[in-house]
Amino acid sequence: MSARATRVLLHVALLSLAALTLLPLLWMVAVSFMPAGTASVFPPPLLPRHPTAANYRLLFATQGMGRYIANSLWLASLTAVLSLLFNSLAGFAFAKLRFRGREALLRTLLAALVIPGQVAMLPLFLMMKWLGLVNTYTGVVLPAAASIFGVFLVRQYALSIPDELLEAARIDGADEVRIFLRIVLPVLRPILATLAVASFLGGFTFLGGWNDFLWPLIALTDQRMYTLPVALAALSREHGQDNELMMAGAVLTVLPVLVLFLALQRYYIRGILTGSVKG
Repeated sequence: MSARATRVLLHVALLSLAALTLLPLLWMVAVSFMPAGTASVFPPPLLPRHPTAANYRLLFATQGMGRYIANSLWLASLTAVLSLLFNSLAGFAFAKLRFRGREALLRTLLAALVIPGQVAMLPLFLMMKWLGLVNTYTGVVLPAAASIFGVFLVRQYALSIPDELLEAARIDGADEVRIFLRIVLPVLRPILATLAVASFLGGFTFLGGWNDFLWPLIALTDQRMYTLPVALAALSREHGQDNELMMAGAVLTVLPVLVLFLALQRYYIRGILTGSVKG
């Protein structure tokens, strides 16, 4: 088989896999524009015969979806800012600053990675209750303000920064804050974008805060403070048979993170490739 035929077969296989991956998402969007009860027939239609935005109007007019989207948006944004800030500071400190107990502390943190997050939720909830932070947004954001994986990821990337560059800046009179802001932070930009996008790897950044369901469900009791995933779960208890309405809610959940990924994919791919080379 020629090289051209091999490339054609490879592209056909990749396009087929991409189509299989996108088909459920496209059908989710199509169902969200169908009238109530249309998708419950067998076989279900692939496209709406009479498209309507009634499901979206119902979500915003009677279910308060605008409030839940705003709650998720600002909580996820605050979580992302704090997480990237603390992860970058701690990662830089573990990589380039020398202090007593640095290696022992790093090994202790890495050992904690083997503990499932669900196991720590009970003591975490009791701690938040002791601090009086249950049913507050602070109680939702504070545990996600930094992650062990994020610190380790930034630390591994920051090891590639030449020590001579930092020493030259110190000789010129720059303090550690200026060194971090002017030298280190621009170098860390690709890995921070990777951390923001790769929430599935353990980073509690924007996507992690936007998609997080279990901890907001535990920490929040006031329905007006619910995030979008928690609100959709509560909505499913009342409208579990209304597939079109639930699909509209799913579209509202997926759309912002999809736009964010497309906007940051260049930095994400650069960070993954650079990290694999420097591994």
